[in-house]
Formats: sequence, structure tokens, C-alpha cells
Amino acid sequence: MTERMATLDPATRLDWTRIEAELDARGWALTGPVLAAQTCRALSAAYDDNGLYRSRVVMARHGFGRGEYRYFAYPLPPLVEGLRQGLYPPLAATANRWMAALGDARRFPDDLDAQTARCRAAGQARPTPLLLRYGPGDFNCLHQDLYGDEVFPLQAAFLLDAPGRDFEGGEFVIVEQIPRQQSRAQVVPLRQGEGVIFAVRERPARGTRGLHRRLLRHGVSEVRAGARHTLGIIFHDAA
Repeated sequence: MTERMATLDPATRLDWTRIEAELDARGWALTGPVLAAQTCRALSAAYDDNGLYRSRVVMARHGFGRGEYRYFAYPLPPLVEGLRQGLYPPLAATANRWMAALGDARRFPDDLDAQTARCRAAGQARPTPLLLRYGPGDFNCLHQDLYGDEVFPLQAAFLLDAPGRDFEGGEFVIVEQIPRQQSRAQVVPLRQGEGVIFAVRERPARGTRGLHRRLLRHGVSEVRAGARHTLGIIFHDAA
């Protein structure tokens, strides 16, 4: 990657009070602008740099949708590593609150290095941050990013192209399964350089009978025109 993509730590300039409240209320929250347009373009162009990645997945071959994505190799590019390291500590605090609310005994360490060591002890040593590319007609089926028994409850996705200019369609969608009700779909209004932080699998929610689990899945609707790139930041590694 180019020198323009230096280490980035967004933690000190995000409104974590708002983000935490929105995560608690609906299971996802927008970061606000994080990546400059120039950085987004450089990241998108880096999709074709074979030396950065450990694998490439063509979605149609696996029934995942249409489009493709590539998993970064270790060591991660500085910008990707900086995002991962910077976002993790405040999200770990939220994750631990969620586990306590759900009556789950699991707790997550305060720093990412300790979380990565926990993944390796569980046999999960392959990095999961990824870059996704969609073209006209491409889409991503609803899914959860689970790569083994060790799962960190939150992840992030950053949109690298401008809706309405670089592509049409391709909305980020989250569907929440509510007990004894029909599922609810939410369209996330992402802008270029902005991220969405969201639950990987489940979140606590308060209902008429108290706290309960709500399961979430996410995906991307069909891209009608243009090209759409996304940077995904996941905090647990793969087996």
C-alpha cells in the first residue's frame, strides 16, 4: 500500500458516548467520517495488490451472493492494523457489558493483542480483515461472520466509494430477529469514508419481559451500477 495509508487510530476522535448508546439501542452505529477520500481510493486500488492478501473468495462459487472479497495476510497493512487496534478497546468494554447483560460468562480482554492470543490458543490464527469488491448485479447474502468458536461480538465495515457517484444501489442492510415477532430490516445510510459498527451475531435488548437476545445478520443489496468497495474490520481470527 502507499505511504498515504499510514497507521490510523480513530478511537480518540470518535463520539464513543453516542456510538455506545446507539449500539445498545439498535445493534449498530455509524462512526461518522473516518477515512479521507484519497485514502478510500488508495484502499480500493490496493484490491489488485496480490502481495497483501492470504486468499480470494468469489461469492457465487459458495452461494454467498455475487461479487468477491480478499482476506488480508499478516502482517496487516498499517492502516488496517491501526483501525483494528484503535477500535477494539472501547468496543471490548461494550462487548463485556453485553455479555453481562445476557448472563454470559465470557469476557474479552482490554487490548487486541490479548484477544488475538486467545484466538490462536483456540486454533484460530488466520487474519479476517478483508476488502470486498462489488460490480453491477453483485450483492451479499445475509450472513454472520463466524470463523470458529472464539467470536468477538462486534465488527466494523467502512464504505470506500461514494453512493450516487461511484455506484447505485448496494445498500448495507441489517436484519434483526425479534422473539415472537417478524424480523426487522434496517438500511444503514453509509457515506464514503464512514464506517458502521454492528453486532456480529447477537445483542441484548429490553422487551416487555425484560432483557433477551436478538440475532442479527447483515448483507448488501444489489449494486445497480458502478463499483462498490468495502473494508471489513473483524476482531477474531479464523480457524
